[in-house]
Amino acid sequence: MMIINIGFIILGFFFHAYITKTNAVAASKQSKSILGEARKEADVIRREAKVQAKDAVLRAREKSELDVTVQRKDILDLEKRVVAREKNLSGKLEMLSNKELQLTGRLTEIHDQKDALKEEQNKLAGLINEETRRIEETANLSKADARNSIMKRMETELTAEAGGLIRHIQRDVKLDAERKAREIIAIAIQRYAADTVCDLTTSTVSLESDDLKGRIIGREGRNIKSFEAVTGVNVLIDETPEVVVLSCFDPIRREVARVALGRLIEDGRIHPARIEETVEKVRAEIDVSIRSAGEEALFGLGITGVAPELVQVLGKLKFRTSYRQNVLDHSVEAAHLMAMMAAEMGLDPKIAKRCGIFHDIGKALDHEVEGGHADIGAKLLRKHGEEQIVYEAVGSQHEGMENQSAYGMLCDAADAITAARPGARMETTDLYLQRLEKIEQICNHYAGVKSSYAVQAGREIRIMVEPEKLNDHGAQFLARNIAKQIGQEVKIPGTVRVTVIRETRCVEYVK
Repeated sequence: MMIINIGFIILGFFFHAYITKTNAVAASKQSKSILGEARKEADVIRREAKVQAKDAVLRAREKSELDVTVQRKDILDLEKRVVAREKNLSGKLEMLSNKELQLTGRLTEIHDQKDALKEEQNKLAGLINEETRRIEETANLSKADARNSIMKRMETELTAEAGGLIRHIQRDVKLDAERKAREIIAIAIQRYAADTVCDLTTSTVSLESDDLKGRIIGREGRNIKSFEAVTGVNVLIDETPEVVVLSCFDPIRREVARVALGRLIEDGRIHPARIEETVEKVRAEIDVSIRSAGEEALFGLGITGVAPELVQVLGKLKFRTSYRQNVLDHSVEAAHLMAMMAAEMGLDPKIAKRCGIFHDIGKALDHEVEGGHADIGAKLLRKHGEEQIVYEAVGSQHEGMENQSAYGMLCDAADAITAARPGARMETTDLYLQRLEKIEQICNHYAGVKSSYAVQAGREIRIMVEPEKLNDHGAQFLARNIAKQIGQEVKIPGTVRVTVIRETRCVEYVK
């Protein structure tokens, strides 16, 4: 029994040891599992922390870049405002400087006028004293003797003044006759324009193929004859490929013919009845376009109260050119210039605009009415109810009518400015070269001139002279004489600068 108990005790001991060992192994495995899970969680937490840190860094970087961009934009805006303020300040300083110069000039003029007024007052006082003395001398004479004495003195003075006035008038008439003769010749050349007739009196119509030329001519030439009779334009068909030339001195007729021929070619039906119908439609459309051009020009200038007939005639200037300068654009520009000059002079800018826009309106009718365009325009404006000051200013151009106001002089000045600005009026290469050659021939004709060069489109002439033949005073007189002759013989828009260069070279050699 005791042995059995001891056996149970030993068996229990081993069983307990086995249980303990099993529990220890299980605990070890559980601890390893917990440790592995803990490590995994630690790795996950570490990776999440890295990701969060990267996100935080990226957000911080984006925020910093956004802040830098905003600050940079603010700095650029600030720089722009500073630059704009500097420009405004520069403009204001320049304006103040100009006003200061104007005030200085006006003060100088006032002082000069004051001095002149004092001189006139002194002269007047002297004349009064002289007359007083003469009256005192004649007081002792009888009425008839005093009258005879005064009449003889006045006759002597008037005779001397009349002689001087006659000589002055004769000189002015001679100069005016020469100038008028040159002006008439220039106008005649301009209106005839034989050397540039291809540029001024023709239009071209492009064709898809040369087969259309036969359809334009028609059977036995009936289509082209009908077209020329209806439009009043000559149709020139030659060997030039795919081109038909329209020739006419009237630009409006030429435009009607060009548009009508283009529509006939596009339509494909070319016969006399269709030609008449198309030309009539195009002529009506061109009339509407002409009136619209006149209304747009007047609306842009703010001019109202113009007779419908004048609006229609004004619109015709859209198709009129002078030295290939569009006359309607030229008139609008002249109106703006006149308004600005009139405002500076204290005149009415509205009247100045009316004078400027109408100053060349006679050119729309100079092919239909005899006379110069200034006289034609003045009569037309007077007929349709324009103010006297307007049509007199228009008629006084080129010293036509007697100039009764300052608007006529402004009209001439604005006309010259807009015509003389660079690029306003085009010339052919041949005419340009002829003008430069003429200038150089005039310069080389004088004694002592070694060489001459016309530069800047003929607006500056540089003349090299021989220093042995001309001194400094002679060079000055040479420049004056050449400038005078060029002004008389060569027509150049704008101002021409004549520069005479006299060079002295002193050479020595070292031995």
